[in-house]
Amino acid sequence: MNHHPSSRRSSHPTWGIAIFILIALAGLFYVKWSPYYSRAFVAADTHSIGSSILTGANGTVPAPSLQAALDYAVTYGLAIWKALLLGLLLGSALQALLPGHWIKRWLGGLGMGSVMTGSLLSIPSMMCTCCSAPVINGLRKCQAAPGSTAAYWLGNTMLNPATLVFMGFVLGWKWVGLRLALGLVMVIGLGWVLNRMNQGNHTTVDVPAEPGEQSQGARPGMDPASILRRWARAFAGMTLRLLPEYLILVLVLGAARAWLFPMIGVSVDNSVLWILGAAVAGTLFVIPTAGEVPIVQAMLSLGVAAGPAAALLMTLPPVSLPSLAMVARSFRRADLAVLVAGVLAMGVLAAGIAIALGF
Repeated sequence: MNHHPSSRRSSHPTWGIAIFILIALAGLFYVKWSPYYSRAFVAADTHSIGSSILTGANGTVPAPSLQAALDYAVTYGLAIWKALLLGLLLGSALQALLPGHWIKRWLGGLGMGSVMTGSLLSIPSMMCTCCSAPVINGLRKCQAAPGSTAAYWLGNTMLNPATLVFMGFVLGWKWVGLRLALGLVMVIGLGWVLNRMNQGNHTTVDVPAEPGEQSQGARPGMDPASILRRWARAFAGMTLRLLPEYLILVLVLGAARAWLFPMIGVSVDNSVLWILGAAVAGTLFVIPTAGEVPIVQAMLSLGVAAGPAAALLMTLPPVSLPSLAMVARSFRRADLAVLVAGVLAMGVLAAGIAIALGF
């Protein structure tokens, strides 16, 4: 019996789908769900989840130096390497193991539906902005829409249920309300804006499809060896392209901490200058998942005003200079500019609300 060619192109082996689901579930359980479950009890008992990665145990930001860069890179790397490896595995597996039409169906639309889907998928993912960047690149290569991809990316940090629980026990539940309310506006709102900006321009901007891969979601080969080779090539290419620039930028930011955060104490008040400075520094700086919670806790304990603290709470997690560099080929420059501007605006708005409500 002969099969129509289009039927053969749209077919996909179920074992590939099963492998992707297994990696996602097992990886997230090992890297995120199980550790965060235990950490929530620590936060409830001690009202702390550790010292600020920005200052360390001594409470001061080190002067710019090579040693400061190395110290931060090591501390940060130990905190995120498992999640980054998982992100690389999932981002490359998206391109090889899943049927392309699945992603285009659920995340490829330019309406609000795909934005909401991306937002919901981000909630169990719970990755930091850099660790989720490989998944973002994989989604865009599979023709997920800019808005739904951005919603997934931002939602990983801003809608992270574990971070919200930590925040409630450590900082107080009023901070959770502020973060969740503005986080929803950021995730859904910026996703909607990006989709509106890309009406009539629904294309990927990363790399072109490989020969033989057409709009039907086809794969160049359906045998196991071909699919595994494709996955290996995608993993190796993504790793070699992303990691060098990522490591360099982490080192630079680790050395530049004293310039981004020149003062931490009672002198940091609710003036517009300090709020804007905190929003910019938070947008550029890179932290692991939930790293903003001990940073803000330490700053508040040292006398930093609520406005700059709220600005950091909103801008530290969603984007950073390294993560923006990692996804630069997957979005238009205008899209990235809107994302950065939106994050900054949410930081300033959070500061204003925190001041008005007397946080």
